[in-house]
Amino acid sequence: MSEDKAVWPPVDPVRAGLSGRCPRCGEGRLFSGFLTVGRRCANCGLDYSFADAGDGPAVFVILIIGFIVVGLALWMEVSTNAPLWLHFVLWIPLILVLSLTALRLIKGLLIALQYRNEAAEGRLDQPE
Repeated sequence: MSEDKAVWPPVDPVRAGLSGRCPRCGEGRLFSGFLTVGRRCANCGLDYSFADAGDGPAVFVILIIGFIVVGLALWMEVSTNAPLWLHFVLWIPLILVLSLTALRLIKGLLIALQYRNEAAEGRLDQPE
């Protein structure tokens, strides 16, 4: 079977990843669902079987959104001494919205960077 020798113009991985576009052509959709990666690009035919972001997006979301929300909640508690019910009403919806939004963005970004850097599963060289 012959390899694809087509030359694709360089695509900015940050722009392609954050917009959920194909990391090779920048046009096709990367996701078939909210967080489900599609099978292949409808535009250039790139097979997305290489795309395995693993737990990376979740870790980044936990660290980034946790830092923001905990910082804001502590600031609010110290400055206003708000009741506990107000913290629940404010922070739980904010955590859900920010986390789901950031999870899709970061997953797309990590997959695009994985494609750009040709990242693959680690393999050990076997001596011959």
